[in-house]
Amino acid sequence: TDANHHHHHHHHNAMGVVGLANLGNTCFLNSSLQCLSATIPLTDYFLGYDYEREINRDNPLGTRGRLASAYGAWLSHVWSSGHATSHLRQPVAQFKGQLGQFAPQFQGNQQHDAQELLAFLLDGIHEDLNRVKQKPYIEEQDCDGRHDERDAMKAWKNYLLRNKSIIVDIFQGQLRSCVTCLSCGHVNVRFEPFMYLSLPMDGRCQSLGDCMDLFLQEERLDGDNQWYCSHCQQHRDAKKKIDLWILPPILIVHLKRFRFDDFGRVGSKNTAAIRYPLQDWDLRPYVKSLSSRTNAPQSLSNYDLYAVSNHIGGMGSGHYTAYAKSRMDDQSWYEFNDARTTPVTERVLRQNSASAYLLFYNRTNGKNNNDDDGNVNKRFSPRSIPLVRRQSTNRPDLWPHTQVSDMGQVRDFARSSVVKVSVQNLGIEEKDDEEDEEDEIEPLPSKQKQQQQQLQQQQPQRGLSPIPKSADEAYEMELQSPTKAAATAITGESSGEFLLL
Repeated sequence: TDANHHHHHHHHNAMGVVGLANLGNTCFLNSSLQCLSATIPLTDYFLGYDYEREINRDNPLGTRGRLASAYGAWLSHVWSSGHATSHLRQPVAQFKGQLGQFAPQFQGNQQHDAQELLAFLLDGIHEDLNRVKQKPYIEEQDCDGRHDERDAMKAWKNYLLRNKSIIVDIFQGQLRSCVTCLSCGHVNVRFEPFMYLSLPMDGRCQSLGDCMDLFLQEERLDGDNQWYCSHCQQHRDAKKKIDLWILPPILIVHLKRFRFDDFGRVGSKNTAAIRYPLQDWDLRPYVKSLSSRTNAPQSLSNYDLYAVSNHIGGMGSGHYTAYAKSRMDDQSWYEFNDARTTPVTERVLRQNSASAYLLFYNRTNGKNNNDDDGNVNKRFSPRSIPLVRRQSTNRPDLWPHTQVSDMGQVRDFARSSVVKVSVQNLGIEEKDDEEDEEDEIEPLPSKQKQQQQQLQQQQPQRGLSPIPKSADEAYEMELQSPTKAAATAITGESSGEFLLL
């Protein structure tokens, strides 16, 4: 009917809501890309920050920047208007071409696992944008569980010495893994970074919490899985326990629906309906670090769902779709089924929870849809945009381990601040051997400065983000308000509602 047609036309105009052509079994790729496009801090970084200058052209583990640039190009097509009809066949094909060069298994026209794709994709973009030019060799630290807070920070620092990128800052958290020898009681603790949580499922799992409990359950290492105890100097039965230590601003949860046979072939799929929270998933019960329990309010461990990758159907013949929230359309949900986009209600998500495969959550900052003046501002609710800090080895005050309860306080950290003192107590040197070049970087790309000046001239009454003092704060300033670069950088227009908040 006419009414339906009108509605169809209307929702094509919500910026960023764009269907993607299927190039032959590429629904796994389309579904994953839609979820990433809905990841506000990452999209703001690619559209509003001069990411080209962060490209690491010498990193043998990356693609010399080709993958990151292809992703950036694809994203700018999605977020510029006027592409709704072409379904971006070209940009998707170009992106898939770059991906195939980096990860040859994605060449050709087979169906693939969206989780495997996402892991390769985020890893490739991370290495392309890795701000570490020369990776030092660092031995893994074995700890005994007596100084967890200090050991966790030391492990994170060692990780940052080799890995610093927007991907680390947005998606990566830290797990604590503890193995205890059942013969002599020797304890071995390791702190390890993660980019997503792969949660197991069994017949008893009905909710996401059940899967999390299963993931964190103590397991016994015996039989073929015996653990080599360095104390006994032989293989022993042991118990192993994993805990969440630090949660990232964006938390990706992978439900292990697929079972594999001994040859690594997919044997069967678990199609259980798993209830998952759409809002206010409170992860405090699972997070064990002191900093997360004491000085952080619940808002640092509260998460809202913003995207889902669905796998529908059986093993060989399955199809992928995505649900994602539209930031430009009052946070309403859309279904993305290759080229088709359809508005959906939360009820639809709940009804199809047997298909949910990857769940994308963003940390809320607890500011329930109010901006600083208490005005309800639903379109760009600060709640839906987690603060992302640009982490570097010599600024422990920007690490997730030292989060303070009042997010506003972070601005007041001078280099000689209180946090620094406590960091010294933790035995972490304030300055690294490697001089962090990041502080030398001009904080805002000039493109952005010009945009800001233009915006200021047009709208003098709206306060814009202050120019940050150092590159470390640059993301934080830029990314905490959705850079309306979606509108300005690409279309060259700046309508009132796209102004920096």
